[in-house]
Parts: sequence; C-alpha cells; structure tokens
Amino acid sequence: MFVTILVITIICSGVLLLVLSQSKNSNKNSRIHFISKGKDAGFSLRETELLHRLATRCSLSDPGSVFLSQSQLDICIRNLVRTTRLSGSMDQSTQDFLSRLYDYRKKIGLDNSINKASITNSRQIDENQAIRILAAGYGVHPSKVIKNIGSYLIISRPSNPKLPQSFSWTGMKLSIYFWREDDAGYVFDSDVQDEVFSRGPGLKISHSENLLRTQKRRSIRIKTHKAAFLYILNSDETSNTIEMKPGLKCFIEDLSDTGCAVLIGGKGVAELRVKVQFILNNMGICFSGTVRGVEYNETDNKSILRIEADPMPISTRNHILGEVFGMLPEEEELPFGNLDEEFSKNEAQDTSAMAQ
Repeated sequence: MFVTILVITIICSGVLLLVLSQSKNSNKNSRIHFISKGKDAGFSLRETELLHRLATRCSLSDPGSVFLSQSQLDICIRNLVRTTRLSGSMDQSTQDFLSRLYDYRKKIGLDNSINKASITNSRQIDENQAIRILAAGYGVHPSKVIKNIGSYLIISRPSNPKLPQSFSWTGMKLSIYFWREDDAGYVFDSDVQDEVFSRGPGLKISHSENLLRTQKRRSIRIKTHKAAFLYILNSDETSNTIEMKPGLKCFIEDLSDTGCAVLIGGKGVAELRVKVQFILNNMGICFSGTVRGVEYNETDNKSILRIEADPMPISTRNHILGEVFGMLPEEEELPFGNLDEEFSKNEAQDTSAMAQ
C-alpha cells in the first residue's frame, strides 16, 4: 500500500512539474513573440517592455493584440493616462512613452481610414464635394460637384469677373483637384462636354477612371466648436507661451496634432503667422503656426483659416491627441470668461486689418 501511494505521489509530482514547465515555456515564448512584434512596430526594447507591462496590467487576454487592434491599444493608453493623472506622475519619460503610443495609435487609425476611404474613379465622388479646377491659361477656380451621374459629372460653373460674359467653357480641358474628408487629396483630368443649368449654371464634364491620390492625410482630426483666442505673430516668430491678455475671438472648428481650422469674423489672410490659445480639459493650450489656406464666406463675412502648426511641446501634443482619441475626461468649463457669449456679441476682427 505504501509503495502504491509513493508511486502515485511521484507521478502526480511529475505531471505538476511538467505543467509548470510548459506554462513557463509558454509565457517565455509569448514574451519573446511580443518583443518581436514590438520591434517590427518600431518600438525600442524598453518601450516594448513597458507596453507589455501595461497590457498585462490591463488584463488583456492576448497582450500582442495591441499591435493590431485599435480598441485594445486604446484600453492600454486610457489606463496609462488615467493612472498618471491620478498619481500626478506624468514626468518626461512618461510623456515620451505616451507620445510613442499615440504615434502608433495614429498610424493604426490612418491605415484603417485609408483602407476604408480611398476611391479610384470619379464616379465615387460625393455630390457637394468642393473642388478646384485648373484651366490652362485661365487660372484656378473654386467649384463643387452638383450631380454625379453614371455617364458624367455636373459641376458648378466657375465665376470669373475677368472673363467676358460670352465666354464658353465647352470643349475645354480641365484638371480637377479636391480634398476628400478623412482621406486624401485627388486630381484627375476631364473635358467639358457642355454648359448646363442644374441648381444654377453648371458644366457637364467627363468621368475619369484614373484618380491620382496625393497629399495623404498626416493626422487624425476631430470636429469641434471651441471658443479660443487668436494672436498675430511676426513673420519669423514662434511662441508657445500662454498670453494673459485676450486676442482675437474665434472658434476652433477642427483640431489635430498638426494644426487646426479656425473660424473668424472678416476676411482671413493666407501665409499669416498666428498663435492659437484655448483651454482643453482644464489645461491651457497654445501653439503657433502658419495660415496655409483661407475659405472666405462673403455672405456671412466669415473665414475658415487652415492653420499648420509648428512643432509642439510634447506635453501639448499629447494632450491634444488625448482629446482626438477620446482618452481625456469630459471638459468642465470655458476659460477666459464665456467666449461663446463674447463672440456672439462682438465677432472676431478681420485678420487682414491686423496684418497691415
């Protein structure tokens, strides 16, 4: 009887040791696989180790999924942001690590949106898409797509006071440029088949089976309507210092880590150096940049300024990306008084006047 019990004990111990050994080997292989994935994704060994600890802390069933799954990576980033905010331990090394996570999160988001959003021919262009048309010898003119029919497009007829009233677009060759929301820029060539009237004067133009995709999006933007101040800078000036005095009242209409779109009163000026200042989740944010494009609405006497930001301090960039990716808590109240109320009473000044 004693011998039988001893044999059973030895067998059970052996099985237990084998299971533990296989478990250790499995964990070791899993860790090696994670490090390999981290290297392929462009992370350093230290960053990969930190990410593995973070994924383990978040109890992910498969830590390696953070390199492929946007939602799994979001869980880890949100945990890191929440933990550091509660502990107040957002030092420079943590900011650097968070920045690397945001860079990779942005890459996954852009790759996903590009795969879903890209188009290959002009039949896929949405109606009301804003376009710019280049006619050799006649310059570049704004227009928009009125109708997209299987055999042709109808676009709004460009207005140019310099052209005679009897001028005809029929038979002209056009180069069409447009920016597709959440995608990229495109260009294609077309011929004007006829001048028509469809919701106003229009041009009937041919389709193209070959769209050239250009100017891929470098950042992920969020739509917003946030009260802010705008300051005019000298041509070579850069500033990330919070201003104590109010600037031009404006609204931020979209925001990313590479810039923003700002709504102002009056007519904007392209290539103007500016600084934008606002509060984002109880943190003062400001960055300088250059106005790269202006969309002026003559009826409302308002302009949208497309501002390309200068390189931002890492803490500012991380905070903006936290808002873009939904990692920050709900914002509480507006800074600098109630800018919405102030703006409605007295709209922003015309930046062209300030630039003189």
